[in-house]
Amino acid sequence: MKQLAKSSSSKIVPSNLILPFILVTILFFAWGFANDITNPMVKAFSKIFRMSVADGALVQLAFYGGYFAMAFPAALFIRKYSYKAGILVGLALYAVGALLFIPAAKIGIYYPFLLAYFILTCGLSFLETSANPYILSMGDEATATRRLNLAQAFNPIGSLLGMFVAMKFIQARLSPMSTAERAQLSPTDFEAVKTADLNVLIVPYIIVGLVVIGLFLIIKFTKMPTNADQDHSMHLGRTLKRIFSIPRYREGVISQFFYVGVQIMCWTFIIQYGTRIFVNRGMPEIDAEVLSQQYNIVAMAIFCASRFICTFLLKYFLPGKLLMVLAAAGAALICGVIGFQDITGLYCLVGVSACMSLMFPTIYGIALQGLGEDAKFGAAGLIMAILGGSVMPPLQAIVIDKGTILGMPAVNCSFILPLICFIVILIYGYRTMAYAKKTLQA
Repeated sequence: MKQLAKSSSSKIVPSNLILPFILVTILFFAWGFANDITNPMVKAFSKIFRMSVADGALVQLAFYGGYFAMAFPAALFIRKYSYKAGILVGLALYAVGALLFIPAAKIGIYYPFLLAYFILTCGLSFLETSANPYILSMGDEATATRRLNLAQAFNPIGSLLGMFVAMKFIQARLSPMSTAERAQLSPTDFEAVKTADLNVLIVPYIIVGLVVIGLFLIIKFTKMPTNADQDHSMHLGRTLKRIFSIPRYREGVISQFFYVGVQIMCWTFIIQYGTRIFVNRGMPEIDAEVLSQQYNIVAMAIFCASRFICTFLLKYFLPGKLLMVLAAAGAALICGVIGFQDITGLYCLVGVSACMSLMFPTIYGIALQGLGEDAKFGAAGLIMAILGGSVMPPLQAIVIDKGTILGMPAVNCSFILPLICFIVILIYGYRTMAYAKKTLQA
């Protein structure tokens, strides 16, 4: 309990680091926007290019594949240079990926968009590999998890804006033709509708690219702390062997894989889940999609509020215990998502976001606790675990494409995958409590 008492009394952010903390926290907002303007694009691309849900989910494969591919190159770059340099490279790639939507729309086929997403998220991988451990280093280690939760609290605010932009400036402005109606179009008419829709879709990405360039310039000319950039040695093999021998870290990477998977599945397929319910009530498909996205925005607002509440609760509860309780609550709500076939199931799915809010930064903070300079490579392993957001949604999409399974809507059955994810996180929370007890006894 000594560690908990020290955490309660220490400053979260020292006064001399407030400006750098704010600038790095803006990055959490920036990649939250990118993540959640992208989730609804699975449905949008499926309609625009007349594809299956599984083909549309390749957006998530490209998006989170970039995180996976660039995490360790980013860690090596940061170790050789600095956290600030890693942030600048990340912002540059973010801007390039967003602006590549212009030629992708001109070409008018699906795969250039996947390449643009991949480059954009290579940038996000640099940002997350840099920003998360950088925030942890900005103050007392006893308050590190709370500090990261505070910074991460601004991530869902960016996500909310991304969802709002996706709903108001993309989904609502696409052609109102349903998937079935588009399938009946002649090749000429289809091309005309597709071109118009792509011109709508790319505008927010162009604006984001320009804003990110502005943020790049601000950070480039701002003095940032260098206290966490003292060791530039590159002993990757030895470092990885050392950190992966620590159960708390090793199991944290596994837990983070399943957490990102459950987050992306719940936020991506809430649109399919809600659309089925509202279409069965007689609502046109386009209206059902927009209404489902409104429920997604409510879910994100709950997630955002819960993040601030959980940051406060961490003053009084061990992170592992809170993680375990919320994972159990999330699993219970997912059972409702699977079992109910009406609006009650959608309410359960919205409620899941309250349980997820604590998880990413808390798993991150627990796993990196005490790693010191090794946190640069440790962060890369945890960012690679974001691959869960690339692997799990396509698996769920394959289940959804079945239509019905054993007389149940396949979209309901598909949420068995998020249930499994919550069980894995619950186990990690429980084991983390055991690690904490051993530390206190020692």
